[in-house]
This record gives sequence, C-alpha cells and structure tokens, in this order.
Amino acid sequence: MKTAFRLCALTLLLCGACRSDLEYTTAKVERRDIVSICTATGTINPVTTVSVGTQVSGKISALHADYNTPVTKGQLIAEIDPAAFNAQLGQARANLLAAKASLERAEADCIDTRRNLERMRRLKAESVVGQSDLDTAETRNAVAEAQVGVARAQVVQAQAAFDLAETNLQYTRIYCPIDGIVIARRVDLGQTVAAAFQTPTLFVVAGDLTRMRINTSVDEADIGRVKIGQQVRFTVDAYPGDVFEAAVLQIRNDPQITQNVVTYDVLIDVDNSDLRLKPGMTANVEIIIDRREQVVSVPDAALRFRPDDEPPYEGSAVWVPGEKGPRRVPVTAGISDYSYSELVQGGLEPGQDVITGQQRK
Repeated sequence: MKTAFRLCALTLLLCGACRSDLEYTTAKVERRDIVSICTATGTINPVTTVSVGTQVSGKISALHADYNTPVTKGQLIAEIDPAAFNAQLGQARANLLAAKASLERAEADCIDTRRNLERMRRLKAESVVGQSDLDTAETRNAVAEAQVGVARAQVVQAQAAFDLAETNLQYTRIYCPIDGIVIARRVDLGQTVAAAFQTPTLFVVAGDLTRMRINTSVDEADIGRVKIGQQVRFTVDAYPGDVFEAAVLQIRNDPQITQNVVTYDVLIDVDNSDLRLKPGMTANVEIIIDRREQVVSVPDAALRFRPDDEPPYEGSAVWVPGEKGPRRVPVTAGISDYSYSELVQGGLEPGQDVITGQQRK
C-alpha cells in the first residue's frame, strides 16, 4: 500500500511539473452575432437562354443582329440564300398542277366509262349486245374509278411536296423567338451552314438580363439544411469587396454523382437590375442557414481544445484557466459560423477566459 501511494504521489508531482512548463492561449467569451452558412460555388446564367438555329442548309446572305443587339419576338435576324428553295418551290408547284390535271383527266375518263356502262346495260336488256360486252364495260368503268383514286392520291402527294418546299423557303428567313438580347453570334456573313444531321446554332439570345440565376451544387451533408427562400449572399471576382444579395429559388431532387461525391443542384434567384453581373461569371455563394444576434459565444478552437494529458470525454466542453491547471466546463453548443459557436448551456459569462491552445515554455 505504501509503494502504491508513493507511485500515485510521484505521478501527481510529475503531471504538475509537466503542466507548469505549459503556456495556454486564451480567448474571451463574448456576445456577438452568429450566422450559420453553407458555402458553394456556382455559375451565373440568364433565366431564359434560347439557341436560335436553322432547319435548312445554305449560305448566310444577310445578318440583321450582332452581339449585344436588343431583339424582339418575331424580328428578322438572319437570312439564308433562297435561290435554291425558290427553284424547289417552282418545281413543286408544277408537279402539283400536273397532278391536278391528271386527276381531271381521270375523272373525265371515269364519266365516259360510266356512260358506256349504262349504255351497255340498256342494250343488254334489249338483247342487242352479249354478256361479254357488258362485262368489258364494267371492267373498264372499275379501272377508271380506280385511276381517279390514284390521281387524287398523287394530288395529295404533290400538295404535300409543295407545302414542304414552301415551308423550307420560309425557313430561309430566321426570326427571333423571344424578346431579349443577343449574347452570342455563331456565324458570319457568307458562311455556309449545314442542317443535315443537326440544327446549327446561329445566335444565342438571353431573355432578360435583369433577372439572373446561379446554378450551384450543394453537398449531400448540407442539403438538408437548405430551404427555399433562404437568404443568399455571394461575391464575384469582377467586383472584389462587393457582396450581392439573392435568395434560394429551387432545390432539385436529381442527385449528381461525381467520383462517389453526391451533390444536389440549387438554383438561386438574383436581381441584376443594374446589369453588373454577366452570364458565365463564377459566384462564391454563402447560403444563410440560421442567424443569432448578440448571443454568448466562444471560438471554435476552444471547443476543439483538450489538454494533452487528459483522456477523451463524452460531449462538448471548454477548458478554462484554474489555480491548479485547466478546468473542464461541459457546454452545449448551438449554431456556428466556422469561427465562433453559440453557447446554449454551460454557465459561462461574457468576458470569461477560455483556453484555445497550449505550448511549452
């Protein structure tokens, strides 16, 4: 028993000696505003962006819009050389007229064969002609009626070809589909565009640059705290020091998985009435999750600190200077802004010292 007592006493003396060689860094408990945020990075885009293309191939013969040109819905912004399409339309018109003429001829032949059939029936009733003559007349009338059907189908086919040629000619004039401003022009005057396999883009038109959206991705660990309507603040590299205000517009449920990292798209609505923000800018976003004003708070470093010779404890705590060394004070922490945390429980008062670090003398 005496040996054990001496060992314990020696241990206490050694620990005291070790602690006497330590210096502690402290900070004050204070009242301050705590804002809990979720950070992300996104791209600023117009709310509505339309790619204006062409459905026909040909050479660009005229351009009526350029970069930053304000445009209205239905405005002519480009033309494709219509010469070949005019020729196709003329050929389709001729084919349609020929098909209609063929139909008229077939109908006339049908009328003639019908009259001949009626004549043969009367003569057969009077036993003037034989049954074979009547059968021949009936066959010719049936063939004539069938030919009328063929001619009518040819008219429908020729009409469809004419409508297609007329539509293609109209497609040589490119009209703007929305009101907005041209933010990109992809073709030059005299350039030949081919629409055989895909629709080539001629212009990119933004609907309204006074309203913008930030498309950002939020990690799955934080998405549960993000709500529609939450306040957002963000910065862009073009205006260092300026903080812009926005709000969460939409949270999409479609997960995006990249290298086993799951994120969710969050759309943020931005007022750009002064047109300072440009499409494509990178925004450093802070979504404000919660806010506390003038609450008792401690540095996060104080919550992370634990003396080297102390075992791990359950729950959160801070250490305060004491006469015989650091003293542990259990606390309950609230929201954090990554620098300071709100103290919900713990009995600490503003102005009291808490330990944030230690070093040897």
